[in-house]
This record gives sequence, C-alpha cells and structure tokens, in this order.
Amino acid sequence: MRRWLYDIAALIARLIVGVIFMAHGLQKIKAGGVGPTAAGFAEMGIPMPQVAAGFTMAVELVGGALLILGLVTPLAALLLAVVCAAAAIFVHARNGIFISDGGFELVGGLGSAVLLLAAGGAGRFSLDHLIFGRRRERRRREADEVTPGAWYGGAERQGEGRADDGDPAHFADLADESERPAGGVGSERRAEGGDTAHLADQADETERGGPPKAAPGSLGDWPATARQTSTGRHAAPPAPDEPGGRRSEGESGSR
Repeated sequence: MRRWLYDIAALIARLIVGVIFMAHGLQKIKAGGVGPTAAGFAEMGIPMPQVAAGFTMAVELVGGALLILGLVTPLAALLLAVVCAAAAIFVHARNGIFISDGGFELVGGLGSAVLLLAAGGAGRFSLDHLIFGRRRERRRREADEVTPGAWYGGAERQGEGRADDGDPAHFADLADESERPAGGVGSERRAEGGDTAHLADQADETERGGPPKAAPGSLGDWPATARQTSTGRHAAPPAPDEPGGRRSEGESGSR
C-alpha cells in the first residue's frame, strides 16, 4: 500500500515540478535567450554569467521534460537541485524567505522536491520503471531461482545425498553424525571409560547397593595378577590346576 502511495505521489510531484522548471526555461528563451539571461545574472552577482545562463536554461528545459517523463530521474533531479542551490546561495538567501521579497521560498521548495525524487526514484508510473525496473525484477527472479548450494560452491542436497566439503551443509552432516549412535539409529549408546555417562552409571549402581561397574580399561578389568594389594605388592598368581584336578608336581600344599 505504501509503495502505491509513493508511486502516485511521485507522479504528481514530477508532473508539477517538471512543468514549473520548463516554464522558467521557456521564459528565459522568450526574454532573448542566453545573452539577456547572462546580463541579468551578472547584475545579480552570479559568477561566470554566460556559462551559468546556458547551463541553467538547458537544465530547466531538458531536466523538466525528463522529470515529466520519468526518464533518468535521479540524474535530472540532481542537476535541477544544483540550479536551485546556486540560485538560493547567490541571489535569494540574503532576501529572506518570502518570494515577494525575493527570498528563497520558491527555489527552496523546488529544490527539496527534486532532492526527494533523486533519492526515492520516479516511481512505477515512469519510463525508468518501464525500461530499467522490469530488468531489475527479472534479474531478481533469476537470482531467487538459483539453488542455495550454488552460492557456496557445494553440491545441492537432494534426498539422502551428502553435501560436499565446500558446502556449509557438510558441517551440519558432521554434527548429525556425531550425535547419532555408533551402532546406527535406534541402538543404545554405551558409556565408555572417561565419559560422563559412565560416571553416571557408576553412581546409579552405588545408589542401588551394588558395586560400581569397572570402566573399560580401568583396574577392574585387569587380571588378578596385576592388581595391587593393600600393602602395595602384587598378589601371586594362583597355581594352575592339572587336567585331573591335581596340582602339578613340585608345588607344595602350603602354596
């Protein structure tokens, strides 16, 4: 809704402001052209009156017509703003505000209007939109149709396909796999030694009254020959039994 309001307001402003500028340019032509206009500029103290007169007349006529058509509007509006600023600085600013006293009322209003058009554009009811606006919209639609993976140089993720290493989606795959159980989807994750989940399992066993489970790789999994006794010595390994149930010869019963 706001866009439509601006388009309508820009159209009205372009038509009125463009007609005013063209009327001032035609007035100077009817007054005799560049010569008499330059003489009047010299009396008002405008520097380089010949150049200023020719530039002002051309910008008022051509720039006003471009505003009405809405063609290259930002450039035309900026040139017209320069004319208004020069007129205000060299002629009208010292006379106050009101135009009846020779003040900057008219050039100030016109200059503000063309600056707004230079910043906001001519709107959709203009040749600018007809020529350049549709081209920008077509490029925007083409950019929207490009697959996201192409912007990162990676492969497009389709179905169960994996992204390449250059695609940011690849890092998401790595994160998913790190969270997924080692045995595949649906398998329970077993706690390993040094893992916080293993410590939680030991605490649960202790609360239930049972001995804590030994972590894989801990002293609980070592053979009895490698365990240390309370005195700091290793316990002697038990004597192996013979197939018949008798101890091997040379071993005393005391052992």
